[in-house]
Amino acid sequence: MHKCKIVLLIIAVAAAAFFGKTDNSFAKKKDRVARDFRHADTDGNGKLSPTEWNRRGNFDKLDKNDDGAISLKELRAMYKGHNDRNYTWPPKDMEKRKVEIDKSVQSDRVKKDTLDKETICGIARLKRCEIEHQINRGMIATGTGPRFPENMNCPGIDDYWAMDYSSKRTRASFHGGVDIPVPWGTPMHAVAAGSVIATYQSDQSKRGNEVVLRHSPEQTGLPMWTYSAYGHLDALPDLQIGQKVAMGEIIGPTGNSGISAMGTKGSGQSKNRRPAIHLAMFYSTIAKYSESNATIVPKNGYWLDPMAFYRQKEPFDSKSVKALAESEKSVLIPVLLEDGTTIPHNTKIIWPYTCGQE
Repeated sequence: MHKCKIVLLIIAVAAAAFFGKTDNSFAKKKDRVARDFRHADTDGNGKLSPTEWNRRGNFDKLDKNDDGAISLKELRAMYKGHNDRNYTWPPKDMEKRKVEIDKSVQSDRVKKDTLDKETICGIARLKRCEIEHQINRGMIATGTGPRFPENMNCPGIDDYWAMDYSSKRTRASFHGGVDIPVPWGTPMHAVAAGSVIATYQSDQSKRGNEVVLRHSPEQTGLPMWTYSAYGHLDALPDLQIGQKVAMGEIIGPTGNSGISAMGTKGSGQSKNRRPAIHLAMFYSTIAKYSESNATIVPKNGYWLDPMAFYRQKEPFDSKSVKALAESEKSVLIPVLLEDGTTIPHNTKIIWPYTCGQE
């Protein structure tokens, strides 16, 4: 009997430790908003001005009391309902996929040793490489941001393009994309027609479950080959390498998968990261591409600020985009509505999440 009591006591202590850890993880997730708020609040006045918000989108909608600034309470509204992981998949209106293979996906893939060192270092971001390679390949903060059509309710950005990520990493680092936080299971949509060229498992990188598409100039209306990568999926979809995808086609459910921010390996399921898409983009004037460090690397490729993609006109290189007039950095985004229509109606590219009408 005495031994039974000891065993029960051990079980109780272990259970308390487990659930206590779970509660702490949940608290950390909520505190992420406060942490990021403090990081953005550069003057320390407890409010985010339009300048501090840095064109993440939806400033006026978040500023509920119209005082010209966003409070921590107002910012938390951006993440309302994001802790509930209960969702149904697939969505009821999700169409059955048509499998058509783009044979050029295989023929255009080249060996890694055919790429130059700067391109591999700059895009694959190997540990042995200097951060200058990333900058040379376009990893430069541009000051751009999304602006959505009037009377549209679209999810905005929290972690913007090329923001300083050194505080979230173990070395000097920049954010290689944009993060758009949404509730668990929200469908990610293909930003343009394209073909699947890679999928990655949750434990292969901080981006987690990821699908990468390649888009031809004809598919986007842009004068180069572009690549879009959809990270932090809650689960990988049933997409084959080479499979053609239509603009707006559902890629998969939003999650928070990926190795933890400070980690180098792990289960690939984050305890603290909020659900969001990590949308990364690249471009090249040629169709050839390779792979390194669980990353697609276009031959002679460059990082592409997603807002430069949505501008739909030159310049596309980050250095030139940064030099644009401030009036040109608020980018009007083409969107897909919940009813399947688009604004504008003839667009070839869209935001990766649907927008509702107010």
